[in-house]
Amino acid sequence: MLRWRWHHIVNWLESTGIISAMLLLMMWIGWLLGGVDTLYVMLGAGMLFILFAPRLMPQLLIRRMGAEVITPGQSPLLFDMVQRLAERSGLDHLPTLYHLPTPALNAFSTGLDAHVSLVISDGLLRALDGRELAAVMAHEISHIRHKDIWVMIVADLFSQMTWTFCLLGQILILINLPLWIMHKYTMPWGLIFLLIVAPSVSMSLQLVLSRTREFEADRGAMELTHDPQGLASALQKMEDAQEREMKILFPKLGRVAVPSWLRTHPRTEDRVRCLFATARPLSHPEIWAWDHGVSLPMAKDLPRWRHLSGFRW
Repeated sequence: MLRWRWHHIVNWLESTGIISAMLLLMMWIGWLLGGVDTLYVMLGAGMLFILFAPRLMPQLLIRRMGAEVITPGQSPLLFDMVQRLAERSGLDHLPTLYHLPTPALNAFSTGLDAHVSLVISDGLLRALDGRELAAVMAHEISHIRHKDIWVMIVADLFSQMTWTFCLLGQILILINLPLWIMHKYTMPWGLIFLLIVAPSVSMSLQLVLSRTREFEADRGAMELTHDPQGLASALQKMEDAQEREMKILFPKLGRVAVPSWLRTHPRTEDRVRCLFATARPLSHPEIWAWDHGVSLPMAKDLPRWRHLSGFRW
């Protein structure tokens, strides 16, 4: 328990630092674009994001993706699995389970406090065995326990806000370009430089935060299951599925390697290495009963252009 509290404090300090840096970047852009008044507008917008967005965005996301609530009668084995893991983690409320009707392999948690939700794709439910699915559920429950959802929603909104204001600034500069050419307007080169690099800085901060949280969620999953092999196997299946989807979308490109600095999640190889460094493989792994989702309605295949929409885990 003491170790978990220490990690919680470190996570909170790190998250606070990154969120503060993103907020300061937004305020700086506002000040350069419109002076002190715009700076206060950006500060106010940031405070509203921090206070209200994490409570409003989750349900909007679930509705937009077309996920449906899973009842205990539809999948008692899944409910039993999640309940056991939630009790081990000390959650006060059992997450609401949602079935995402897509064959993509995907799972994510969202919401706050008593309104947390755990969304699981149909493809994931049918592709994983009980041991692998329990590891994935433990990972998502660790996100809930660490309160990662609040942090990631705020960081994502700050990043989008930064992109929007930078785009607005670039449009204003293009509008004033003829005046600059006629020497009737002095081009603010410092502002131009900031508008070019700010989106990349904001995205980099968001990616650093996301990768750190994934490692911590993996660590939390090991505290709940003590089974690195189960999570490693699930991660490999998900990566293989994503590569197959990439081949469907880009059949002539072969294998596409995404640069590490553009990944929202750490590389699977790095995660697996940390998993086995955190926990030893079990000689007699825990038995998790699972029916591969046969009790739930099967999802229809998505149009090709939507194949990658589910990869968020």
